[in-house]
Amino acid sequence: MHAASLPSPSVFSVCGMNRTRIQIAKADIVKHFDLLPAHVLKLKEVRAILVEQRAFWRLAQNTTAADFIAFLRQQAKLKEVAFPFPQRPEQVYVWGDVPLLAVLLSLRKKLYLSHYTAMRLHGLTEQSPTTIYLTEERSSGSTGQHERPRLDQDDIDQSFSRAQRISHNWVEHAGKKIYLLNGAYTAQLGIVTERVTDEGGDEVLARLTDLERTLIDITVRPVYAGGVFEVAKAFELAKDRVSVNKLVATLRKLDFAYPYHQAIGYYLERASYKPSQIDLIRRVPIEHDFYLAHEMGKTRYVKEWRLHVPDGF
Repeated sequence: MHAASLPSPSVFSVCGMNRTRIQIAKADIVKHFDLLPAHVLKLKEVRAILVEQRAFWRLAQNTTAADFIAFLRQQAKLKEVAFPFPQRPEQVYVWGDVPLLAVLLSLRKKLYLSHYTAMRLHGLTEQSPTTIYLTEERSSGSTGQHERPRLDQDDIDQSFSRAQRISHNWVEHAGKKIYLLNGAYTAQLGIVTERVTDEGGDEVLARLTDLERTLIDITVRPVYAGGVFEVAKAFELAKDRVSVNKLVATLRKLDFAYPYHQAIGYYLERASYKPSQIDLIRRVPIEHDFYLAHEMGKTRYVKEWRLHVPDGF
């Protein structure tokens, strides 16, 4: 048992008054937790409930948060769930059965589902990924314009000749590999809140990247999307729903140093989008040779987009 959950000896003693009081109050406590708007709680929130309701439930003053939690774990339906991420471990208390995606989105404020996970929720893959991707944006004190470093062709060639960096901030939980990514500050551009259906068929109110932002993110990080073939399939499956106008506007606002518009143009053309849609991408100047992904090995060159792609792709 976790150290925070160890009860004081009196709470579960045979003759202790504390046990009698908390047992008498059990029905009211359970009702209170059942009616909470959120069933995923941090330790400080459980402590606050105890402080606020102690008098109403007539609990003894020496009933600690650890006593309270231990009682609810043993006698009711509170569960402690830990996610030992290397960068910063997280722990929550879950009341009853809560879908995993809802639990994960409750770990920190403004987390959102991204990459392969957003692809699946938008119907952009025919696979069933066993990895879940969450992103937390870095904070910024200013939304003002920043000056982008000017790249030359050598910078691009050297960068994409190496493997793409992959986060090591992940944990295994419930048969899933869960990544918590540290994303660049975008002022939550393209992040929406929608009701989605998880793999178990449960409906979850989730924050996730919208269709257009998802296509951009997986173009930038195909390693978090199952690879370039899965990204290409996502563009095919999005064809009748995506707004290329919105995609281009979002791409311009994200203001990447690298010319990802060339990769997006190639994916659009490969998926047989309308010429008028592809022309929206063509309006963005092409100034450098670029790469569909990092460290591709043998490649072929697509002159129209000045793009290196995997041989046979």
